[in-house]
Amino acid sequence: MTDAAHKDREQALIAAIVAGETQLYHDLIRPHEKVVYMVVLSYVKNSADAEDIAQEAFLQGFRSLASFRGEAKFSSWVITIALNLARRKLRKAATFREVSIDDPGEDDNPPVAPAMLRDWREIPSEAVERNEVRALLREAIAKLPEIYRTVFVLREMEQSSGEETAAALGITHALVKVRLHRARMMLQKELAPTLRAATAPPKRRWLPWN
Repeated sequence: MTDAAHKDREQALIAAIVAGETQLYHDLIRPHEKVVYMVVLSYVKNSADAEDIAQEAFLQGFRSLASFRGEAKFSSWVITIALNLARRKLRKAATFREVSIDDPGEDDNPPVAPAMLRDWREIPSEAVERNEVRALLREAIAKLPEIYRTVFVLREMEQSSGEETAAALGITHALVKVRLHRARMMLQKELAPTLRAATAPPKRRWLPWN
């Protein structure tokens, strides 16, 4: 399905739900449940809390759906709701550390050296199809510091635009680019050695009778 077709279907679903066909709401949110949960988990670091917050975000989205104007994707809109809920919970628990866009750590930390892969998406498709490699990729994403993991999930997994990601996280578009680049570099460093081994052709065994 093309982006335009997906947007048209999404808008039609929203219009029908607002008009009273509330049973369609699950069809609207089903494609976004996992990414909303993952984004929230990157903040709260607790699966039970992440599930509760994601569920509350979808409930709030349902209650406010009539106010959704479609300037951004529905997924970005509901992710913004979820992030606001996550921040509120962490502030209440006095454990939330606000990351300033002027934090010198964004610019002064030495960059992560690029590994063999120029881009994480260059992982060969036959390797990604292997369960163990998919598991390694999930684990590597989970290890990213939260400020990089959240941007990576939004930009690369949810395919949100830079502007939508910046709006959802309350940071600048330029900072989204910086964090996404560093997330990719960290994944390269983490995954490149394993992926080289996983995709290397098997060595031929030379037997005496060959």
